[in-house]
Amino acid sequence: MIKRLLSFGTLFCACAAAMAQQSAVKEQQLEEVVVSDSRFELKRENSGKTVIKINRKEIERNQGRTLVELINTKSGIEINGSRSNAGAVLGSFIRGGNNRQVLVVIDGVQVSDPSNVNAEFDLRLIALDQIESIEILKGAASTLYGTAAASAVINITTQKASVNGLSATINSSFGTNQAENEDEYRLNDFSNQVNLFGKSNKVSANIGFGHQSTDGLSAGLNGESDPFSRINAIAGIGYQLSDKLHIDFGFNYDKFNAAFDNFDGADRDFESFTEQTRFRIAPSYTYAKGSVTANISINNVDREIESDFPNTFDSQSVIADVFNKYTFNDKLYTIVGVNYIKQRTRFNTVEEETTTVDPYANVVFVSEFGLNLNAGARFSNHSEYGSNVIYNLNPSYVFATGEGYTKVFGSYATSFIAPNLSQLFGPFGANPDLDPETNTTFELGVEYKASNKFRASAVAFNRKEKDFIDFVVVDFTTFAGEFQNVTDDFETQGIEVELDYQPTEALNITANYTFTERPDQVRLRLPKNKFNALIGYQFNEKTFASIQYQYTSSRIDTDFSTFTNIELESFGLLDVYANHQLSKEIRLFVGLSNLLNEEYVEVTGFSTKGRNFRLGFTLNL
Repeated sequence: MIKRLLSFGTLFCACAAAMAQQSAVKEQQLEEVVVSDSRFELKRENSGKTVIKINRKEIERNQGRTLVELINTKSGIEINGSRSNAGAVLGSFIRGGNNRQVLVVIDGVQVSDPSNVNAEFDLRLIALDQIESIEILKGAASTLYGTAAASAVINITTQKASVNGLSATINSSFGTNQAENEDEYRLNDFSNQVNLFGKSNKVSANIGFGHQSTDGLSAGLNGESDPFSRINAIAGIGYQLSDKLHIDFGFNYDKFNAAFDNFDGADRDFESFTEQTRFRIAPSYTYAKGSVTANISINNVDREIESDFPNTFDSQSVIADVFNKYTFNDKLYTIVGVNYIKQRTRFNTVEEETTTVDPYANVVFVSEFGLNLNAGARFSNHSEYGSNVIYNLNPSYVFATGEGYTKVFGSYATSFIAPNLSQLFGPFGANPDLDPETNTTFELGVEYKASNKFRASAVAFNRKEKDFIDFVVVDFTTFAGEFQNVTDDFETQGIEVELDYQPTEALNITANYTFTERPDQVRLRLPKNKFNALIGYQFNEKTFASIQYQYTSSRIDTDFSTFTNIELESFGLLDVYANHQLSKEIRLFVGLSNLLNEEYVEVTGFSTKGRNFRLGFTLNL
């Protein structure tokens, strides 16, 4: 409790001190544009969904963090495992959902691992230093993005050349990686990234390579260190063949090795290996009032697990999303497309596959009198489950309020989540008789913006889940079990509140609060209440500093040594960060996480990070 009071006190003092200062820094405020909810560039006031936008500037102010550490500070999001050993398996609980209800899109292409038990994309593979921007679209978005987009879409855009000429960026950092009960502060975490860019009138190209090596922290409690190592390679080229025709090529190679311990936290010398390659081609033809684009990708994932239950997996996804965007005028926008996905996985010696062919259409109407409408439908055709119709209706209304606006919005959407290959045919608990999950999501919210200095929003959501797929253990000695559809329907509901306040040109305050509950079911490790706050201050043109606090309420978890549910205590973490532009080419940064060395538990039996520091630099050439 004392640590928590100190945390709030530190935040208050920092805020008061910053507000007492004046800064000469001038920064042009631009109208914020969001894309993910419609695939058109719309002003935020004309969007009827909850979209979190993380731009390159915010990413640079979080250098040294991982992708999941950054998005875990946003409303409605809990990434379980983000505070633990670097190789910890992640649980993406967005709006109370689970991993298979969250879709990841990279450079316009859906990405997943069909061999994984939840078929999700492993966010441990991505290096934050390769990302240009992130949009997180919360709520059901299956109409535009297909199966799995039931609770959120994480839309990632990688870095590409932006100006003519040659340039390079080098990011390097090092730091500690230790638990709360350790105080040796040895350097155990090293990260390096090199990105090269080139652009002329018709051709743009980029290539990058990154490596992270982490040691020092055991996965389980009181065990030996479990290292984590990752390499990332990225390459791309874009060519403007004519005024109307453009084509992009992309390649990604990501690989990590992660040591881990037993499922109950007991020390073991287990290890997992994941290797992924992605090839993408995206031709685009622009005509008078629209464009035709084809995003085509081949994604290969190889995984190997060395444990008491060793296994190897080999999977491939072929994705093609062909769509026509047409703008009738500045008020009416439409998109019509076909999404083809073929997924194949080899489980040891047996190979299985499924295909989906989904035509879809969406329309956006922006009126002159404040009414906006985003609506669409998708006709999902699955090789195992036939045809299913999913749809969304998303109206909003904007009232002019002084220099800003007040927006009231709501949505009603359905989602279809087919059982994945692992659940149908995999080595553990496969059940070919599973039914698909269906979700229905309702949202109602309000957003107020006063010029460019203040924005606040609140949204209430409710999601009903039918035919939820769960793994049911039938023998607790051998852990034999089977995936089954739960007969009961489940409901998730909650409230999200966001605040963005800039009282001076140098000071920015952001905060968010999330309340989430599942009245019909216990969702392990999901906090009912979560709060994030950040105060950032630009002292001058060269120096920036921030202080960030995160409170996570108590959660229910299972102690697998006794197979009983226990309550995990709430905790609060305080982080500080600063960067300084040493010269035109070099920017230095320092970060200190868990400043008060809070003792907490994220997953029963497993370690969490204590007080750690990180130093690094960015070199722009």
